[in-house]
Amino acid sequence: MSLATPTTAPQPAKIAVAPAPPGRPRTRLPALDGLRLVAALMVCLYHYTGRGGVVSASWHQNPAHVFPTLSRVAVYGCLGVEFFFVISGFVICMSSWGRSLGDFFRSRVARLYPAYWAALVLITGASLVLPAVVHAVRLDEFLVNLTMLQQPMGAPRVLGVCWTLWVEVRFYALFALLVVLPGVTYRRVVLFCSVWTLAAVLSTSAGGVWTELVVMPEYAPYFIGGLALYLVHRFGNQALPWGIVALSWILGLRMATEGLWHAGSPRNPYVVMLVVTLAYGAVAAVAAGWTRGAAWPWLTTAGALTYPFYLVHEHLGWFVIRVLHRGWGLPPWPTLAVTVLAMLGLARLIHRFVETPFGPRLKRALKTS
Repeated sequence: MSLATPTTAPQPAKIAVAPAPPGRPRTRLPALDGLRLVAALMVCLYHYTGRGGVVSASWHQNPAHVFPTLSRVAVYGCLGVEFFFVISGFVICMSSWGRSLGDFFRSRVARLYPAYWAALVLITGASLVLPAVVHAVRLDEFLVNLTMLQQPMGAPRVLGVCWTLWVEVRFYALFALLVVLPGVTYRRVVLFCSVWTLAAVLSTSAGGVWTELVVMPEYAPYFIGGLALYLVHRFGNQALPWGIVALSWILGLRMATEGLWHAGSPRNPYVVMLVVTLAYGAVAAVAAGWTRGAAWPWLTTAGALTYPFYLVHEHLGWFVIRVLHRGWGLPPWPTLAVTVLAMLGLARLIHRFVETPFGPRLKRALKTS
């Protein structure tokens, strides 16, 4: 008796494949890369001219006295972090679509760690040369910093900005377990945004260490807004994702204003709300396709430099300001310009000699393992 399939057997019905959704996104959005650099420069100006503390020692006085006009604008630069989170929600949703959990994990590790390790080594070296700017940490503390888990472990941070990475890592974990693991779809992203919004609102009123650690009510609206804006970008103008964006924007306004303004604060609450609105609006312009013409190659380069620049600009920038201004007597404005350009140049070197060669190698090694 033959085991071959009979030729008279009924053929399976053909399944109609739906056409690609309107506005199918490109794998790279240059305008989004440009927005990343804008957000990084906002944070940079805040750290150099919009706050006191260690940077005051580098300028030899409060930056508000050195840059009386610029400082009044730079105090709002800290909102670049919220801007980053909106962009991050958009990018994570875009980059995880159609990927397995393993692919998502490998891409995040290869993207985050090589430049991060390089920045740790550079700043630790600087702390040994000029401890007045950055205090060196013990070996055990440095090793914990290598894991990016120094905050939950209670170890001192080598990088001042790495607290935002801990926020990002928790967002990645939530999104990976609840959306990427079962498979990214429109419905799952909408459900994730809806449940996270409700949990964030409830945890804001209920409180609790664990809920704040997992739900992150202070930052959830920005990630949720970015996720929903990517749905707009991928599937076109629909009421539901735009409704999620609108709700996350309203909650984001409240969180930013509550966190950054109080009686006696140098920040105007209406300016805080304006900056947050502009951040949402800028990413919304990308989502709606209004920036398709912005495809200049330098924007891609700007996007590549943003992460290493963000990592090294704070402490190493204070180091350079102290040397140029207090040590060599360079005037304030040239010092500021040279410092920003020096940090961008250093970011370029990290991208060229660390991220480009070692990121793909790390990704391949994890895949082999």
